[in-house]
Amino acid sequence: MTTTKGFKVFNPDWTCRGFQYEVGNTFEENVVPSVCDRGFHFCKEAKDCFNYYNFDPNNKVAEVIALGEVVEDGDKCATNKIQIVREIPWTELLEMVNLGKGNAGLCNSGNRNSGNRNSGNRNSGDCNSGDWNSGDCNSGNRNSGDCNSGNRNSGNRNSGNRNSGDWNSGDCNSGDWNKSSFNVGCFNTEQHKLKFFDKETDMTFEEWRNSDAFYLLNQIDFRPTEWVWADNMTDEEKAAHPEWETTEGYLKLRDNSNACLEWWEGLSETRKGIIRSIPNFDAAKFFEITGIKA
Repeated sequence: MTTTKGFKVFNPDWTCRGFQYEVGNTFEENVVPSVCDRGFHFCKEAKDCFNYYNFDPNNKVAEVIALGEVVEDGDKCATNKIQIVREIPWTELLEMVNLGKGNAGLCNSGNRNSGNRNSGNRNSGDCNSGDWNSGDCNSGNRNSGDCNSGNRNSGNRNSGNRNSGDWNSGDCNSGDWNKSSFNVGCFNTEQHKLKFFDKETDMTFEEWRNSDAFYLLNQIDFRPTEWVWADNMTDEEKAAHPEWETTEGYLKLRDNSNACLEWWEGLSETRKGIIRSIPNFDAAKFFEITGIKA
């Protein structure tokens, strides 16, 4: 009978499902193996084990050989005879489950990531193509927020830099040393009225954020990146991103040049009317900013 090599995760005391294992020994059960039901379970790829177990360095991981009958269901296998060949040190395991170097997370193609599925470097968040991000899905660098293409943002979805707000294309917004909320200047204790289309209004930033128009504009999909799972990748994408076999997909940079137009075309006439009702609405300036002929 042919043998099958694989990997298995155990509790810190080398038990699994109440069964005690030991490195170097062979274990056998008089059963017909069935995945998730009977037999000794393992995975052919080390990274697949963590679809079923926590990625915890306190657990034991071993290289195993199935010596008996083997059945498979997806990425999981079961056998009625298994040999525990050797323990795999955690440092070696990290190299097995990541394409990059020095990663503490899982399925990274970049280097020194403690998060998961990063193609960039030194990220503690997930799915980043940039570097030094603690947030998720950033293509820029040093972001603690999410979905930023700019750098050093603590807010979300910024293409500019050093913003603590959201959806900024400029830099250094929100100001410093403000006691009150929603200011763009410094040392303010009260909220100020906003300008819309370069003219004064009676609306505060908080009122704007609670408006129907802001709700609709917030639905524009400006995500700079999109995770594409292996099942949805084309042959061309797989050839261009060979790391997909380890990461189970790749981080795709999105073209957002038509995001505003696509959003506008999906609105009903009633909702388009809400946008046209923004204080001081100016169709020419709205087109200059968004590319939308409203």
